[in-house]
Amino acid sequence: MTIIERIDNAATRAQLAAMGTLRDAAQRLQGPRDDTSARGPRDPEEGATTVEYAIGTIAAAGFAGLLIVILKSDAVRAALESVIQEALNTR
Repeated sequence: MTIIERIDNAATRAQLAAMGTLRDAAQRLQGPRDDTSARGPRDPEEGATTVEYAIGTIAAAGFAGLLIVILKSDAVRAALESVIQEALNTR
């Protein structure tokens, strides 16, 4: 398994985990609609931070997937190899 495939798999796992977190947060927010519970009145922003983190994680995983696609291209790979070779050959 190449490093690109490992990164791709990790990005997919992160995206699935974030989607699960987002689903769980949405289910918690869709709980009973009454304003009273055992803890007292519900906070209308309860779970908002969790949803924000989940959306950020999904966006990061999508960006990682985009980078993988870009880095797999032959033109980018050749450019990176030439930059590295040039850096290693300079004194």
